[in-house]
Amino acid sequence: MTTVLPPPHTAAGPLPVRQFSRVEDGERLHGLLWRAGAGWRMISSAVLGGGIGERSWVLNAQVSHGYRRTDPGRHLAGLARAAGARGPGVGLMTAADVRAHGHASDRGVTAVATAGLGVRGWAASPAEGLTTAARPGTVNIVVAVPAALTDAALVNAVATATEAKVQALLDAGYDCSGTPTDAVCVAARSPRPGAEVHAFAGPRSLWGARVARAVHQAVHAAATQA
Repeated sequence: MTTVLPPPHTAAGPLPVRQFSRVEDGERLHGLLWRAGAGWRMISSAVLGGGIGERSWVLNAQVSHGYRRTDPGRHLAGLARAAGARGPGVGLMTAADVRAHGHASDRGVTAVATAGLGVRGWAASPAEGLTTAARPGTVNIVVAVPAALTDAALVNAVATATEAKVQALLDAGYDCSGTPTDAVCVAARSPRPGAEVHAFAGPRSLWGARVARAVHQAVHAAATQA
């Protein structure tokens, strides 16, 4: 496997992502890397770096449609190291070409989304759930909030981002709530002595409303390219 880093492609706002490419099993695949640096707390459903904690980077890596590896966390960690990321981070994966990502900002909040919608449906399906990993399709969302949020507000922000994702998919003409493997990562500034820590991130709160609008725009842009 070889990794090639082209010149950075920078998005405006607090979430500048860099594109990179690699050749894996004869296939050229792509990735997006955000080197957030110190001072960020993130909440994520990602296979690598999931949960809540201090994180310094986020990787969104494209994998093949026939992905069969059983160690995705180790795989993502290796890709992040090869791309120059150091320290703890969050690793997401998708079968979508991440170069066709959506980016949007709203009053300081920035969102980047990728949309692989080949395997999509409604969350409340009568079908029985699986104990094995679903095929990689995946809508991946990364949101950066330039303010400190409590743990509860971070959870609230994930719910807000998910609601906005579904709204964007419907607005883009998709009759679904997402895919079986959708993932989200919300990054907020680490609390500092004397600084305000926000307790709410619902869609009508100060920062939640901005999260919702940025995510909606980013997912809609990615979905219309899917």
